[in-house]
Amino acid sequence: MTAQPQEQVSAREAVPSVTATIIPESGHSIREQQLDREALKVLYRLRDAGFKGYLVGGGVRDLYLGRTPKDFDISTDARPGQLRQLFRNSRTIGRRFRLVQVFFRGNKIIEVSTLRSRSEYEIDGNEQVLPSNNTFGTLEEDAFRRDLTINALFYEIENHTIIDYIEGVQDLDRGIIRVVGDPDRRFIRDPVRIMRVIRHAARTGFTIEAETYAALQRHLDKLQLCPPSRIRDEILKDLQSGASRPWAELCMKSSLWTALFPLYEECLQGESGDKIRQELLQMFGALDRLHVRSEEAEPVKIPESVLLGALLLPWACQRFNLPETNVRGQKFYGLSRQIRDDVDRYFGEPFNVQRMAKESMTTLLINLSTFHHARAQGDDPGWLKKKSYYNDCSRFYDLYLESQGVAAVKPEHFAVDRKEVEEVVEVVEVVRAVGENGGESKPRGRGGVNPAFSSSPQGVFGLRRPHD
Repeated sequence: MTAQPQEQVSAREAVPSVTATIIPESGHSIREQQLDREALKVLYRLRDAGFKGYLVGGGVRDLYLGRTPKDFDISTDARPGQLRQLFRNSRTIGRRFRLVQVFFRGNKIIEVSTLRSRSEYEIDGNEQVLPSNNTFGTLEEDAFRRDLTINALFYEIENHTIIDYIEGVQDLDRGIIRVVGDPDRRFIRDPVRIMRVIRHAARTGFTIEAETYAALQRHLDKLQLCPPSRIRDEILKDLQSGASRPWAELCMKSSLWTALFPLYEECLQGESGDKIRQELLQMFGALDRLHVRSEEAEPVKIPESVLLGALLLPWACQRFNLPETNVRGQKFYGLSRQIRDDVDRYFGEPFNVQRMAKESMTTLLINLSTFHHARAQGDDPGWLKKKSYYNDCSRFYDLYLESQGVAAVKPEHFAVDRKEVEEVVEVVEVVRAVGENGGESKPRGRGGVNPAFSSSPQGVFGLRRPHD
């Protein structure tokens, strides 16, 4: 692999200047035709408008490894207000960091972010969880504020080169997961980075660098400082990744599993620990088979309540003697209430799970026995098939059978209509005026809510703007 030096990028005084490694097209396998068509449209429009645009993060990583990226994220030196002016089919999201989502047909979204600085290194005082900020920066600063070296690469379309400030390409070649900067400092500032290290090691099969792994284990307790909903969303990403089994294996090996799910600590250390561990891994393997399917197959969507219920299944089976327990009448409702209370206490409250999801998880768990005993006598009875919860509970029981080593899950039971997934999303939004400084002016009236009328003869939803 050949490389050529780039001129040093002037950074803020708090950030030491680093010489980037520029990898020419002849030194890597990424080709422009591999990029998503809509991502290329965004990059070329930025270039034509006089801005610099780069494919960043996981998109560069996956293309370098010969994989198809799930997302094509872009970073640029254009500010959010300038992006909104340049892409009228877009909207601004985020409070902590403002991103611009550009919408295309087929429910395609390209996220564009402004290059940001590693402002955490410029803050004096005691270590603390990363504060909210929206500080814009240079390409070099943006590279150093990223979590992992393999996700801190930039690909530019002008010369088709990869820009590497922190030996990310070298780590890709060696199969190493390494945190950018001092891992202790980075984990203290944002403990969720611990989960991301495990996630990317599971997805890539790479080895976690020794210093990063040691720091990870030292700071597992810091995850308690993070908002519960943020931890929950990160867990759902892993359950939906298609690599949930290797993720769970790494979590258990690193003690992250019991840090996230203390309810499993006693289960895994007891006599049935190996059995419960195997049940979890077999069930996650079934989830991975569902999520990783060929492009020709129908897309699969597993409800979040089913995913979270599956996460609790071996624990619930041991705690409530499921699915062997067979109760009716008042005893059934008593057991249901007990399951609901324990799900809320040990999982709902710690992860800020919404009430509807907790109710759904309780329904899945309490009816596990119903399906177990019904199928022991043959096919599901007619009265059971008429229940509103039948489909979800039937699929959930199949997942239970998978945890017991029985191949029962059928992908077609989780398939959704491709047309439904590819439905065109029309975003009706008022494009705000952009000031000279690139910032967005405040919306007038109605608190920024989009109007439901139009000056056209047909109007929108049958409503027209009244004439003066």
